Amino acid sequence: MLKLRNDTLIRALLRQPTPYTPVWLMRQAGRYLPEYRQTRARAGSFLKLCKSPDMACEVTLQPLERFPLDAAIVFSDILTIPDAMGLGLYFADGEGPKFERPLREESAIRALAAPDPDTTLRYVLDAVRQARVALDGRVPLIGFSGSPFTLACYMIEGQGSSDFATVKSMLYRRPDLLHHILSVNATAVTTYLNAQIESGAQVVMLFDTWGGMLSHAAYDEFSLAYSKRVMAGLTRERDGLRVPSIVFTKGGGNWLESIADIGCDAVGLDWTIDIGAARSRVGAKVALQGNLDPAVLLSSAAAIRHEAERVLTSFGNGSGHVFNLGHGISQYTPPENVAALIETVRSFSTRFH
Repeated sequence: MLKLRNDTLIRALLRQPTPYTPVWLMRQAGRYLPEYRQTRARAGSFLKLCKSPDMACEVTLQPLERFPLDAAIVFSDILTIPDAMGLGLYFADGEGPKFERPLREESAIRALAAPDPDTTLRYVLDAVRQARVALDGRVPLIGFSGSPFTLACYMIEGQGSSDFATVKSMLYRRPDLLHHILSVNATAVTTYLNAQIESGAQVVMLFDTWGGMLSHAAYDEFSLAYSKRVMAGLTRERDGLRVPSIVFTKGGGNWLESIADIGCDAVGLDWTIDIGAARSRVGAKVALQGNLDPAVLLSSAAAIRHEAERVLTSFGNGSGHVFNLGHGISQYTPPENVAALIETVRSFSTRFH
């Protein structure tokens, strides 16, 4: 297997010494890049772009042609699994993802089954394979999935929501039904991530976008427990090399210690928590990823430098930090601001290593 020429991300995730703090950005391949918008127009729709391995591979590599990033993340969507389960994913213009057949009836919930990624999700695995070959050992390739709970939110609600009232109603009125969905999802996510690892992903990340809206007890029972089940089932080594895992719960600052205990190598942080305080809480148990407010990238180069330096200084000396945003990059971000951020991280972080 081709040796990685830049393994800084892998080493940081495993808390090994690095010459600088590695950086990649959530949604780094996306609408803020004109080249992405051109490819997306060529594809005809977001879903067609996701389902074309050639174009998904092309988009995966686009940010690396512009910026000296330390990782690529396969271009896909967190809702590929429920789409493969037959819920009918579609994207309404300006409204985000929706499902034609949300899970509302007990009969549909009981009939839910984990898809076979080698058939219904082959397009993602093919994109992973192609991107791994195209990267040619340049940087590691990250695979990902939505968490069991976050997938359930969309599957039950049928779309995004400000409060996920339908999901929460099921959680309190029929927890047995929600647990059934989450159990099937945990199996599906584990199988899917392992298939991405088998296809060439060198790091995997679990996006728990909506876990942070739960109560303390509900988060533990309905989100964290199923993320832990996924972690327990992951392939940990491929071709003799460790495959690190990252778990990110948006709004999860209250539960850092609990997340760090589920078996992941790194915990992703949103921007609402100080990374130095987070480091003191989890100690050397896991690496930390984050956590610049994405809105900083809508400001000036001077502000970007100041805020990036603040995050790096807060984490402090030593390894175990992967610089990232606290959530996905805004589509309105000027690409030159991303360049300023990456240059700042690369140059300023060396003093901490």
